[in-house]
Amino acid sequence: MESSIIERGLDLMLFGMGTVFIFLTVLIFGTAAMSAVITRWFPEKVIEAAAPKKRASTSPTMAIAPATLSILQAAVDKHRNR
Repeated sequence: MESSIIERGLDLMLFGMGTVFIFLTVLIFGTAAMSAVITRWFPEKVIEAAAPKKRASTSPTMAIAPATLSILQAAVDKHRNR
């Protein structure tokens, strides 16, 4: 007997989806295996953080220009008065 076009379409769909599913499964296991091999043979080197440098002690107001401080204060005042 001849199969109908719908049955042939369903067969083709199942074959295509099965192929994609198998490919993605193999891809996942292959990627996991490669990751395990790489991390086993080439572990990451531990880099110690450098000691933080001490800054010269300055007051926070000296680091910002007085004109900038006045602009910031005006913006804060305008925002609070809304």
